[in-house]
Amino acid sequence: MSENLVIVESPTKARTLSRFLGNKYTIEASMGHVRDLPKAKLGVDVDHDFDPEYVIPRLKRKTVEHLRDIMKDAKNIILATDPDREGEAIAWHIQQLAAGIKNDDCFP
Repeated sequence: MSENLVIVESPTKARTLSRFLGNKYTIEASMGHVRDLPKAKLGVDVDHDFDPEYVIPRLKRKTVEHLRDIMKDAKNIILATDPDREGEAIAWHIQQLAAGIKNDDCFP
């Protein structure tokens, strides 16, 4: 694994970028959003400034665990999501995961 990690949204983008960047970069896909508000309840704390409660959906757990593992070994992490609100949200959630949020904090 390279010390430079690039995280994009889709596997197609990962394959395309790998052709341009070569083996100096490891390119991984987040497969879209990695966290969401819970489906079974409101998901925001109305008594504390509507503080959101994020969970990692069951179908995303392996992806999140894989991203966390490879982020630990990377010296440089580049979040190359789409330049729109959705891409910015995905990048923010990945950054939060990289900052050390424990699994117990997100897994319902």
